Amino acid sequence: MNYFDKHVFFCTNQREDGSDCCGNRGAQKARDYVKDKVKALGLSNRQNKIRINSAGCLDRCDDGPVLVVYPEGVWYTFVDESDLDEIIESHLKNGQVVERLKI
Repeated sequence: MNYFDKHVFFCTNQREDGSDCCGNRGAQKARDYVKDKVKALGLSNRQNKIRINSAGCLDRCDDGPVLVVYPEGVWYTFVDESDLDEIIESHLKNGQVVERLKI
C-alpha cells in the first residue's frame, strides 16, 4: 500500500549554464499553482493523500515543462493553468489520464 494515493513531481530544475530546462518554462510557478489548488480543493488531506512536490532534473527537457504522477507513472507536459486544471480535475480527482497532455 502506498502512503500517498497520488504523488506528483514537477521538474523545477534550473540549469546553471542557462540552457533550456523546465525551470525556464515556468515550472516552479506551475507547481505552486497546483499545490495551492489541490489544497484548496481538499485533495491533500488525510483522506485523499495527494502530494505535490518539486524535483530536480527528470531528464525530459525536450518535452518540458513536465510533471509525473505516481503510482501510475504518467508523464505530462503543460502550457498553462487550464492544462493544469484539467490534470487536477481529470487525473488527480477522478483517476482519468489526460491523453492530450500525456508524453
